[in-house]
Amino acid sequence: MRVAIVHDWLVARGGAEKVLDALLDAFPQAEIFTVVDFMPESIRERIGRHRVHSSLIQRLPFARRHYRRYLPLMPYAIEQLDLRDFDLVISSSHAVAKGVMTHSGQVHVCYCHTPMRYVWEMKEAYLADAGIKFAPLEWCMRYTLHRLRQWDYVTAGQVDLFIANSHNVARRIAKYYRRSAAVVPPPVDLDAFQFNPGPREDYYLTASRMVPYKRIDLIIEAFRETPQRRLVVIGDGPERKRLEQLAQGAGNIEILGYVPIADLQHRLSHARAFVFAADEDFGIAPLEAQACGTPVVAYGNGGARETVRGEEGDIHATGCFFQEQSIPSLLAALERFEARTFDPMDCLTQARQFRHDAFFEHLHQQLAGCMPALVPND
Repeated sequence: MRVAIVHDWLVARGGAEKVLDALLDAFPQAEIFTVVDFMPESIRERIGRHRVHSSLIQRLPFARRHYRRYLPLMPYAIEQLDLRDFDLVISSSHAVAKGVMTHSGQVHVCYCHTPMRYVWEMKEAYLADAGIKFAPLEWCMRYTLHRLRQWDYVTAGQVDLFIANSHNVARRIAKYYRRSAAVVPPPVDLDAFQFNPGPREDYYLTASRMVPYKRIDLIIEAFRETPQRRLVVIGDGPERKRLEQLAQGAGNIEILGYVPIADLQHRLSHARAFVFAADEDFGIAPLEAQACGTPVVAYGNGGARETVRGEEGDIHATGCFFQEQSIPSLLAALERFEARTFDPMDCLTQARQFRHDAFFEHLHQQLAGCMPALVPND
């Protein structure tokens, strides 16, 4: 079976790239298609063993640093990828990958991380972050997002099967695309994380790409108000300089930037808790923390509701939720967290539900249902 996997862009490693790794494990013969490929050699891992085809945007000026600026051109670019020789096309999509063109003899399965958030529910936040003061330019951006939203809806009709990474995303697919979606949660590489039954060190940890919607700024501001609590921040991205300025002068906050994976895993397995403030589509990081036996303090919305057991009175809880993305709500959750005890084995048990073999089994079931002639039943 000839398989093509279409991924939005290859520039860094995040949750979507971990899913891509799992898809490449499932289909070792697959070729990869993407808008741009600027993934550093040091972190290519499984990707480096596959042939990668990039779009015309790869060769445009300043694409390496400013590929996102070419968003209005991406629908055209993704439609120019030549997939005619493949039997199965799997798009791993949170932006434009699902818009790839296929013909009637192919099966197109979209593993959807989310419908394009900056043209649907996060449109106003996206425009606010852009900080555009010149009205005609703002009108132009709004019209561009309007056109992208139309394209995003139309291309959803060309997908044969949608697979959502969570029930949270399945609801968005139903609302925005008017399509049903099977739910296959992303896999967690349990073998990559060292379980620590205790004792734990006296610090909280957060780790992610430093972009606005991750709300690392909220976590830093909350810990600035409680100097008795220590916070370690791991990650890099466009927000890093602003976050370092925000933490400046706070002796209890340490921003490390990017660290090697072994260092991240060690710190994660020894932290008192992992703090997660984003409204995520799914969010693999809280599960990786729980794989280490580390409980989670999470914003109680979106994907975290499906990965963390944080309800009051749950004797097998693996963390605590805060209900608003605000400093008082986060501080109240920290107080509740510190008043309880959490069993590391409960955390590991929760993470085990999302192991690799469960992902492969559920994925196989969905593919066998939509293309029985190409996927064996045993």
